[in-house]
Order: sequence, then C-alpha cells, then structure tokens
Amino acid sequence: MSDELLFEEARTPDYPQLLAMNKAAVPAVNSIDSAELSHLHQQSLALIVARGSNDLAGFLLALPETADYQSANFLYFKSNYPQFAYVDRIVVNSNYRRLGVGARLYAKLFEIAAGKVRVTCEVNLQPANPGSMVFHENLGFEKVGEQDTHGGAKRVALLSRAF
Repeated sequence: MSDELLFEEARTPDYPQLLAMNKAAVPAVNSIDSAELSHLHQQSLALIVARGSNDLAGFLLALPETADYQSANFLYFKSNYPQFAYVDRIVVNSNYRRLGVGARLYAKLFEIAAGKVRVTCEVNLQPANPGSMVFHENLGFEKVGEQDTHGGAKRVALLSRAF
C-alpha cells in the first residue's frame, strides 16, 4: 500500500485532513488549530505529506532554526545548535502504520535538509512513546538531552541525527 504513495509538499486544501490526523495522534503530538498549522507551514523547511489515491497516509512538519516558534523543545535546539532542521511532528494515519510511511517521510526530509548539519526532534518519555523512540533510534537519532515540558506534565527525550 505504501508503494502507491506520493511524497510531496502539503497544500492548503490538505489542512482539514492534517488537523484530523494530528488530533487523533494527541498526546503523541501537541494539538494545533488551523491558524497555527498555517503559521507553521509558512515558515517551515518542509510540510511533507504522504498522499494516497483517496487520503493522506501521513505527514511530517519540519522547521528551520530561523523559525519564530516558542516550543520549549525547539528552543532547546536553538540554544544548542546554530543550524538544524527541527521535526515538530510526524503523524502516520492508523491505516498506514507499519508500512514504512514514517521512514519514507524522514527520507524525504533528509533529502530536503541535506544542507543542514543535523535533524532534531523529541520523543515523549512521559507519557511514554517507546515505539517512537525505537523508530527514531533505527533512523540514526541519538539522545542529546531530556527536559520536562507543560509544567512537568510531559518529559521528552531530545534527539539529534547529524549528517
């Protein structure tokens, strides 16, 4: 099924599906609304979608270090690295999981971010997301730190993959 997918930049008409997928993935990702998605897309390095014939299989949103973004995790990388691509979120539609969609979204990002020194992201430790940790480690990401967010309600592992 994932062989039939087209990996390309998202378009504004994709927003309703992106927001629905994002909502279904909370708390693995933070909730966002249409205005925030539009703002992030405008300043993104890439908002890549995996497009099937009738639906979206997944998406990945990556921001450059120059983005105007106040996420504690983004700010951690901004204070520690002069240049990076930050994966703010990656979501795969439940119908497409375990088919390589996430790895292919990252492969597309790695092509786009070839001029960057590293790609960064975070994975929830509390609430735990062990599948995401294994997935990112298999892609070559290494833990470079941990921090509490949301007033201590969440703890994340901060990951980096250098090129």
